[in-house]
Amino acid sequence: MHSMSTILILGGTGKTGRRIAPRLRSAGATVRTASRNGADVRFDWDDAGTYDAALSGVDVVYLVPPALDLGYVPRALAFLDRAEAAGVRHVTFLSARGVDHAPPEAAHRAVELELGRRTALTHSILRPGWFMQDFDEYFFAPAIVAEGVIQMPVGDGREAFIHADDIAEVAVATLLDPDAHAGAEYELTGPEALSLTQVAERLSTATGRAIRHDDLPRADWIAGLEAGGVPADYAAMLGVLADALRASATAGVTRDVERVTGHAPRSFDAYLADPAVVSALTAPSAVSAA
Repeated sequence: MHSMSTILILGGTGKTGRRIAPRLRSAGATVRTASRNGADVRFDWDDAGTYDAALSGVDVVYLVPPALDLGYVPRALAFLDRAEAAGVRHVTFLSARGVDHAPPEAAHRAVELELGRRTALTHSILRPGWFMQDFDEYFFAPAIVAEGVIQMPVGDGREAFIHADDIAEVAVATLLDPDAHAGAEYELTGPEALSLTQVAERLSTATGRAIRHDDLPRADWIAGLEAGGVPADYAAMLGVLADALRASATAGVTRDVERVTGHAPRSFDAYLADPAVVSALTAPSAVSAA
């Protein structure tokens, strides 16, 4: 079907989008990346005037929520209205692990439920856990690079960190063959669960730096997030995620990556074998968007 489809990748310059687009193009698909800057077409969640141009002629959409924003649901629903009007037939939504247990008013869960209600298009839902790339590209990277610390109040809780390439490959499968994945909900994990202390030990070995986990008090951590520019409601949500990680609520490993892609998910050691990851953790570098 992809030979007749145009696929829109929202967040086209982000951690997953920039991995998805070249894989789709290699498969022969027509791809349009969308972002505020640096993509094929400009797209801004806060500017509804950018929606129609991004959607023009599009059949399939990779839907990524805006970063650090829990109030995006009305804009997402307006976007889905425009998508239906434009003739979009399928949406793959990047949600998050555990969202299926969230209350219906929670942002990601509200979008999941809305997709389920719409009959004019099919959908697939991806629910990854914490990304391995959060250590070198995003959330944890600044403190690791500047101070050699992973800061999060999670104790010895464990997480089955997922490689962004595996998320991308699952997304590609759903976007190239939406009919085969219509209604699918994929819980995406890596092959093992690690504590942040274990992660710090592996990062230390890989980089030759002394990197440690700082299990600072929860209130101090949230206050630090807010001081760094994270909105208060989002910081509170991250506090809930920290509580879940402390309880090892997302330590379980699933086989969804293998079921969809045909190969086992990439390990944390494989992630650290990438010279670009080691380089990013040993010298100041730009931190990319979600």
